[in-house]
Amino acid sequence: MRHSSYQENWLIPALGLTQIVGWGSLFYAYGVLMQPMQIELQTSKPVIVGAYSVALLISGCFSTLAGSIIDRIGGRLLMGAGTLLAALMLALLANVHSIAGLYFVWAGIGIAMSATLYQPAFAVITQVFGGGYRRAITLLTLFGGFASTVSWPLTQFLLDRFGWRETWLIYAVANLVLCFPIHALLPKITLVPLASPTAAKTNGATLSSLLREPSFYFITAAITFNALVFSAMSLHLISILHDRGVSASHAAAIGAMVGPMQVLGRILETTIGKKASSRQVGVVATWLLPFALALLIAPSEWFLIYGVFAITYGIGNGVMTIVRGTLPAELYGRETYGAISGAMSTPVLIAIAAGPFVASLLYSATGGYTGTLWALIGIAAFGAILFICTNPHSKRTW
Repeated sequence: MRHSSYQENWLIPALGLTQIVGWGSLFYAYGVLMQPMQIELQTSKPVIVGAYSVALLISGCFSTLAGSIIDRIGGRLLMGAGTLLAALMLALLANVHSIAGLYFVWAGIGIAMSATLYQPAFAVITQVFGGGYRRAITLLTLFGGFASTVSWPLTQFLLDRFGWRETWLIYAVANLVLCFPIHALLPKITLVPLASPTAAKTNGATLSSLLREPSFYFITAAITFNALVFSAMSLHLISILHDRGVSASHAAAIGAMVGPMQVLGRILETTIGKKASSRQVGVVATWLLPFALALLIAPSEWFLIYGVFAITYGIGNGVMTIVRGTLPAELYGRETYGAISGAMSTPVLIAIAAGPFVASLLYSATGGYTGTLWALIGIAAFGAILFICTNPHSKRTW
C-alpha cells in the first residue's frame, strides 16, 4: 500500500503535467496558430486542416503498436522517445515553409501523439496501480481536462507576443524540458495483481482472441460512433447554434460551458459513479449524447434548455474519456491492456479525425444543419444501442 501511495503521490501529477503540455501543444494549439500559418504559407483552410487530420489518422494507426510495446516493456522507452519526437517535430514546424513540409511534420506529430497522449499514459497507469487503475485514470483525466483551458489563452498570448514560429519553438522546448524527464523516470513495468477475483477471471485475453469475438466489434463500434458525433459537434456546434437562431453571445456562452462540464463529469464519475462498473457508467454516458443533441431541436427562445444541453453534453463527453480508458481493463484484464485498448482506440481516433468532415457531408446531403442534427442524433443513438446490445453472456465481456 505504501508503494502504491508513493506512486500516486508523484506519478499522477507528473503524468498530468505531461498531458497538459502534450495535449496543449500537439492538439489544441493548432486551432489558434493555423490561421496565421495559412496566411504565411499562402494556402487554403482545407489544406491547413488536412495536415492536422493526417496527424490524427496516423496516431490512430500507430495506437495498437504503441500499446503492444508498453505491454512488453512498460512506458518509459516509448513515451520518452515519443516526447523527443514531439519536440523535434514542433521545432521543425516552427521552420516549415511549404505544404509538403507541413504534412511531413504533422505526420511525425501523429506518431508522437500515439506515444505520449492519453492512451499510452492509461496503459502505464493500468500496469502500475493494480485494482486502483480506474481511480488513477480518472484523476489523470482531471489534469488533462485543463489542457485547453491553459493552451488556448497561452497560445494566443505567445502568438501576439512572439509570432507563430516562435510559439512552436517554445512548445518544443516545453516538451523537452517538462515532459521528457518525467517520461524518462517512469517506473519499470510493474503489473500489480488485481484484488478482485471477478476481475481476475478476465485476465489472459489476447488481442488475437478478441478479434474473433463479435462483442469486441460491437463495443468498439459503439465507442467509435460516440466519438465521431462528439468530434463533429466540436467544430460545428457554434454554427448549429447560430442556425437554430441563438445569438452570437449566447452561442459563445453555451460553448464555454462545455469544458467545465467535462471536468464536472469526471468528478461525478469518481464520486457518485465509483461504485458502478465502467460498462454501467458507459451506458449512461452514451445515452447522454443523443439526449443532449435532441435538446437542440428546441426553439432558440428556450435558452434554459440550451444550458441543459451544454451540461449533459459536457458531462457525457468527460465521462466517456474515462470509460474509453477503463473499459478494456475491466472487460479483458490488464496483461494485454495496451494492445487491446490501442486496437479499440484506432477507429476512435480515425472517427475523431473524420468527424468534422462527416458533418460537412451531412450538411450538404441534408441541405442544412437541421438535417445534420437529426442524422447525428441517429448515429449517437445507434452507438448507444450497440453499447447496450453487446452480448452480456460473453466470457470476455460483462
